[in-house]
Order: sequence, then structure tokens, then C-alpha cells
Amino acid sequence: MNTVDRLKVKIFADGADKAGMLEMYAKPYIKGLTTNPTLMRKAGLTDYRAFAKDILKVIPDKPISFEVFSDEFADMERQAMEIAGWGNSVYVKIPVTNTKREPSYDLVRKLAKRKVKINVTAIMTLAQVRDVVAALDPATPSYVSVFAGRIADTGRDPVPHMAEAVKLLKVNPKAELIWASPRELLNIFQADAIGCHIITVTNDILKKLSLVGFDLDDYSLDTVKMFYNDAVAAGFKL
Repeated sequence: MNTVDRLKVKIFADGADKAGMLEMYAKPYIKGLTTNPTLMRKAGLTDYRAFAKDILKVIPDKPISFEVFSDEFADMERQAMEIAGWGNSVYVKIPVTNTKREPSYDLVRKLAKRKVKINVTAIMTLAQVRDVVAALDPATPSYVSVFAGRIADTGRDPVPHMAEAVKLLKVNPKAELIWASPRELLNIFQADAIGCHIITVTNDILKKLSLVGFDLDDYSLDTVKMFYNDAVAAGFKL
């Protein structure tokens, strides 16, 4: 199998815990970072602007995405312009629709014309991919974030879906496809195999990278030892 240092897909760390973000930022194989309001809430954050600016002071030189959180497009635009002004490495995450199922393509088109680096997020369907790509500025770097992990959660195989999305992005060489919400380490290698540009990965999955290529006989023995040691530690008797 391929080794991590030979992967073409770029690995972005996904999280909102400052210590964890800095830990991953220090890894040479981490090429960028993303976050979102849900991850921030889980991390106990309450001041969005302060958190973002604090992170950008210590992570100034790798692309990082921050998301708007309004549900009204006019206010999304205002938030997007502020976020874009925080630094050249910043990408603004725009959800593909609002909560009313109204598509955000017009907003994406408007921001793209203003040369804002956009990360269109929460995409699931190929029709959404097609419409997003059509709205993007071909001269401005952008990300198209397809939630492959959530697609897999519905019982659908995300690999052919993502492979088709790769083809749809060929008309815009500045747009990069993100395999978002992976569920296991294998997804990194699947994304690489189909030519996906980026995969966003949480710290718990990234910590499994040390297992890549691990001997399966040794892994079997480690598993047996785990069961045995836990049984002993629990004091089980029969």
C-alpha cells in the first residue's frame, strides 16, 4: 500500500481545540486546517472572533477555513467579508444552502467576483457540486467540500460519488475538491486513489497514521493482549 509521504492528496486537520490544532500544525504532512461552528461549540468556545484571531497568530502560514454562521444571505456576506479580511491564508466557509433549503450559489458568485477565497461546505450531491463550480471564480483559489463520510452514513459508497466530483472540478483548475467528514483512516487512501485534492481529518483519525503498513500478525497479537490485559484489570472471574 502507499505510504503517507507518497500520498498526493493533501491532509488538512479538522478541529477547534487550540492545543490539538497546534499539534497537527507542527506535522509536516498537515497542509492546512479547517474548523466549523459545531467543532467550536464542542470545544467550549464562545468568542468566535477572538478564537479565530488567536489561532491565526500561531498558525499564519497554512490555509485555514472559518465558517459564516448567519442564516440570512446578506448577513452571511457581511460575515464573509470580515472573515476574509483576517488574513491571506483564510478561506471563508459558505454552506451550500441555508436552513430554509435556499441555495447559496448567488452569494458564492458575488463573493467570488470580489476575489474571496471560498470553501463551499456541506455539499452532498453531484448537482450541488456542478452548480457550485459554475458559481466560483476560475481565477481565485477555492474549495468544494463534499461530505463523503455523511454520504457513507446513508449506506451509499462515497468512492464513485467522489470520483465523479473530481471530474466535475476539472473545468476549474483553481478549485480543489475536499473529501470531508471521513470515518476511518482508509478514507485517506481512497481519496488519494481517485485523485481527490484534499481530505479533512480529525485528530482521533490522524493519530492512527502510525498504524499505516503495520504488520497484521503483530496487530492481531496486540489485540489479543488488549483483551487479556483488560480482563485482568477488571478482575473478571468464572
